[in-house]
Amino acid sequence: MKQVRNTNAKTEILKLIEESEKAWSHADIQDKLGTLCNRVTIYRVLERLEEEGKVHKIVNVDGVVNYAKCKHCQSDHHDHQHIHFNCESCHSVICIENAVPEIELPKGYVSRSYNFVISGLCPNCSANSN
Repeated sequence: MKQVRNTNAKTEILKLIEESEKAWSHADIQDKLGTLCNRVTIYRVLERLEEEGKVHKIVNVDGVVNYAKCKHCQSDHHDHQHIHFNCESCHSVICIENAVPEIELPKGYVSRSYNFVISGLCPNCSANSN
């Protein structure tokens, strides 16, 4: 079993993600942490947190990778088959875990994972656009 190390950078990145309802991009995390750690360290920490089952990766409609907390998964079985919402105005990415699409593939295809992103306006932005 691989040893789980807790560094200051890992602790701060995980705290940032766990205390937020939105997903964070690498650039967002780097801006928020300032000089605590460099960009390579952030990539390594995010990769480690994903391996440990503490965060999951979301690719938004612009191709930017975001990271969100894992609420209902275990490190030995990642199940992130839920919808993600990408706000076109504030650019936040939110996990919508109570909406799980059913995908039926043609015979012979085997699904391992998918990334389902809906684009539009979040409740805050849609209220402000009226």
